[in-house]
Amino acid sequence: MSVLNQKTIKQSITIKGVGLHTGFMTNMKINPGEPNTGIIFKRTDLKKNNYIIPSVFNVSDTTLCTTVSNEFGVKILTVEHLMGALFGKGIDNAFIEIDSEEVPILDGSAKIFIEKINSAGIKTSNIPIKIIKIEKKVSFKNGAKSISIEPNKISLDIDFEIKYNNPLIGTQRNLVNVYQSDLTEIYNSRTFCLYEDIEKLKKMNLAKGGSLENAVVVKDDKVINEEGLRNSKEFVNHKILDCMGDLYLSGYKIIGKVISSQGGHKLTNQLLRKLFDEKSNFSIIEIKEKNIPHSLIHRNFLKSIA
Repeated sequence: MSVLNQKTIKQSITIKGVGLHTGFMTNMKINPGEPNTGIIFKRTDLKKNNYIIPSVFNVSDTTLCTTVSNEFGVKILTVEHLMGALFGKGIDNAFIEIDSEEVPILDGSAKIFIEKINSAGIKTSNIPIKIIKIEKKVSFKNGAKSISIEPNKISLDIDFEIKYNNPLIGTQRNLVNVYQSDLTEIYNSRTFCLYEDIEKLKKMNLAKGGSLENAVVVKDDKVINEEGLRNSKEFVNHKILDCMGDLYLSGYKIIGKVISSQGGHKLTNQLLRKLFDEKSNFSIIEIKEKNIPHSLIHRNFLKSIA
């Protein structure tokens, strides 16, 4: 069966854990989804108006996480790590039941989500995938922060840079090819914060569930977690994981190149809104071939459905 057909998980996945910002214990069940249904959340703690689609235009808040809401104000916080895992594993369709308003933070990375998906297995349908092909370069800037997306040949490349006034983090940069690179270090990289920002987070009523079990904390030039860092670029790699999750709110895989400096959830969402604001910026194509050739976007087997 074609690797370019839509995929879901073979069996349901159950996950329990605390929400990073709410501090609430949450039970979540990721179920197989039918072709062409996409990713859907259902708040099982609510009796009505409880379905939420994680999409670009349903992002309602980007303060230290990505929050998606429906038209009734029902929301799901911190979707980015789970969405990044689903994106990276090629899961097109899933029905996610959750009994609280925040996805469990687990260890602060996508590692456990990936392990659970691998354990459940992946089921491939006979329905072809759809891909967003970037036609024109689109950029968004906010002061020193910038992000752009431009046409690419056959891949999604993410070139991400962070700059911190901290002697340990400093400036880090990494480039990954989402469809061909080994993403293990990306999945395993945890969310992080500076020690001096913890009090600010508490005053903002955030990070109620935060601990050294689910976040890297940097104090001056040291990581205070006993484990230390999981890889030499864990800080920027986590930002790439976030970016992957936020890009998947587009609904499809993307063929393009993303370049970001000091970006985050808000900037990525602003870029995607600008991208989709003009139809000439992109095409949505359906793959009709069994294998990805190197001339992917230059062959006529790509059928435009935009």
